[in-house]
Amino acid sequence: MNTSDSLNSVYFINLPESFTLSEHALPIDPSIPLPVQKKDGDAPGSFNMEELTQEQILAGILTILAYDSKNEHVPYYRSILKAARPNIKKEMTEAGILKAKNEDFDLAEEIFKALRGFDPDDMGTVLNMALLCDQRADSYRSSGLIEDADAYDNDALSYYKDAMNAEPEIPDAFFNAGFYHLKKHNYGEAKSCFESYLALTVDVKDEELGENGIYKKKRAAEVLEDIKNRNMDDDHFIAAHQLIANGEEEKGLEEIRLFLQKNAGVWNAWFMLGWALRKLGRFADARQAFEKALTCEGGDKNADTYNELSICCMEEKELAKAREYLLKALSIAPESTKIISNLGYVSMKEGKPAEAAAYFQTALEIDPNDTIAKAALESLDR
Repeated sequence: MNTSDSLNSVYFINLPESFTLSEHALPIDPSIPLPVQKKDGDAPGSFNMEELTQEQILAGILTILAYDSKNEHVPYYRSILKAARPNIKKEMTEAGILKAKNEDFDLAEEIFKALRGFDPDDMGTVLNMALLCDQRADSYRSSGLIEDADAYDNDALSYYKDAMNAEPEIPDAFFNAGFYHLKKHNYGEAKSCFESYLALTVDVKDEELGENGIYKKKRAAEVLEDIKNRNMDDDHFIAAHQLIANGEEEKGLEEIRLFLQKNAGVWNAWFMLGWALRKLGRFADARQAFEKALTCEGGDKNADTYNELSICCMEEKELAKAREYLLKALSIAPESTKIISNLGYVSMKEGKPAEAAAYFQTALEIDPNDTIAKAALESLDR
């Protein structure tokens, strides 16, 4: 959300010392101007003191805390919030989490920014910001908004680092950061995060952890065991991923082949080999690598492997096989707009524009911001 636009929705007024808004009078200092949130449709110069509500003042304060936390009167504004809404932090945290869950990202971000301005030392809010940015990056990436996704990924990492440096430690910061790194194939970092999480919770009793905490400990142990069994924190494996992600596919191929010499049963490694070959346009070789990944333990549970195979098949003009792989991928990830759009592209190549349009429309129903499906539909219209 644009900072200047948000601040422009606030104006400052001075209230008389005797002014009260409710039976719970706010601690008004008439010498300090109060931020007031404009009402929708307010015209310049139309302010009426008699119509002023407490909610307008509180909303104005929250906007200042979110977007102008260096304001010299912030401590005073905080005192007003605390007096008017003693449970404001709990209420806003719950609201922010709900908005993030519903993918109302702008409002969730504004709420968490206001909470940071209200209590800069609360590291729980920092962790919530990390989770919000992480979720927002995933949403943007699935919509084809790669640059926006990368920007929020970077923000998420920064917030995770701050949360993991908190004193006292926040175990959940390490747990969630572990999955962030796992998603990025940074297995060494993921391993370190999950080990820290387990170390921080090792002496906590089950009744204190609760059902969710018990699940997290079990899940962290499972991920660590998987990384260990597949040797995914190996230097060659890590180097291969970094090189391929950075566009140095040939060097990445050398590293992943060195890894495979001793770890031929790791499906992730065959997937990475196929990924590098596909990026180089060597579709037949990439297809063999992806097919090998399917034969390894756990490899046939990954939708991306089938999706990558479908891309290779499309390039080799094997459209029936491409559709078969995509339908398998869809059975694993039924709401993946990437997979649904690829089914649309198969239909286009088969000369079935109406069917293709239906797939792209379905993708947009799931994610109205999906730029890939939107562009494909516009292409069909033309």
